[in-house]
Amino acid sequence: MNHHLTLKSLLIYGSLAAPLAMLGLPLYIYLPTYYSQTIGMDIAIVGIVLFLARLSDVFIDPFIGYKSDSLVSRFGKRKPFIAIGSLILAVSFYAIINPPQQYQALWLWFFATLVYVSWSLVSIPYLALNAEISSDVYQKTRLSSARELFALLGLVLALLIPYLYNISEDANKSLGLLFDSFIIILVCVLPFALLGISSNKTSSQSNLSFYSLKILWTNSPHLLRLQSAFVLNSLANALPATLFLFYVEFVLKVPEKTGIFLLLYFIAGIVALPFWTNLSRTLGKAKSWNISMILASVAFAFVPFLDSGDVYPFIIITILSGLSLGADMALPSSIQADIVQNLQTTDTNLSGLLFGIWAMLTKISIALAVGIGFVALGIVEFEPKNPSQNSILILTFLYGTAPVVLKLLAVSIMRKYHGYF
Repeated sequence: MNHHLTLKSLLIYGSLAAPLAMLGLPLYIYLPTYYSQTIGMDIAIVGIVLFLARLSDVFIDPFIGYKSDSLVSRFGKRKPFIAIGSLILAVSFYAIINPPQQYQALWLWFFATLVYVSWSLVSIPYLALNAEISSDVYQKTRLSSARELFALLGLVLALLIPYLYNISEDANKSLGLLFDSFIIILVCVLPFALLGISSNKTSSQSNLSFYSLKILWTNSPHLLRLQSAFVLNSLANALPATLFLFYVEFVLKVPEKTGIFLLLYFIAGIVALPFWTNLSRTLGKAKSWNISMILASVAFAFVPFLDSGDVYPFIIITILSGLSLGADMALPSSIQADIVQNLQTTDTNLSGLLFGIWAMLTKISIALAVGIGFVALGIVEFEPKNPSQNSILILTFLYGTAPVVLKLLAVSIMRKYHGYF
């Protein structure tokens, strides 16, 4: 399909990203803090358990993508996965925010793993649809932008709701309210996504082996380069997201400003998204993504110099780094969708498999962020009730310095990118 996509098509495709993003925010920001502060688990244990949960399901993602490529059903290849995954996601998310009095570490591991797996059941086929709805490079960018616009709107809504109810500093109440909001929005948009998105109902892949991926990476080094840069940049984004609440409370010492900071960050991402979309059409997606990463690195380079009460300097950093968010969310996956389209033949469909690997890489980055961040703080005996000066320095390094180094490494890799787009 090469025709110009209508606004209705973009809205139907993009809308499903909103509830998924609303769920993603609590898992990034509130869940570790909830289990360490409200439930009372040791911070290092929380980091290890969530890291193990990520590792427990991370290698399932390529298999989900592979199966969604080869499924034959009257409802299409992707939609059965999205429908079943949404149901499991809702149940497991409810369970993870309502742990029992005993075996809390085991409960956290099991249901975190189930949340991650069910999230993959929805998101991987959903991402793969990008490469199938249209074969036009610019239309795929429009689809990615629509998806990430709704994702940003979902994130802003997830931040705004607890803030409006004046519970943004209470991880327990915030998680409960966000779960209710997630269910309402999912019920509203899921039927439109399942009924309104046109997809291929036949399988074009029957005997693709995972060994062929080695050949694929060998013959397509630009794909491996893109994925390597994506992992580094995702880790750079996940580290400060995981440690954000701690940084605002113990370094800036303005926990009451948490909601405002997050809102400004994501609103900046929404405002800048059309700019990155248009810039990518002029300069190319890879160059535009590099520019966005450099912008975020320059902004975050000033984080280590902040001290308690530096609200306005942090707001400037938040807005500048937020401007690059739209590019981070839309352009890398759009580049991969272009690569998938270029590699696809009449006999072999790689969309689900490659986006399964994409989801796996995302989870590895998040797992590393939680593992590195929380375990490192545990090693220096970070105590949320009375943190030492040494642990505050490590927190600042992990939050502000490490992401800059990681993003610049990603920029270095993408400067040598010689793909098609």
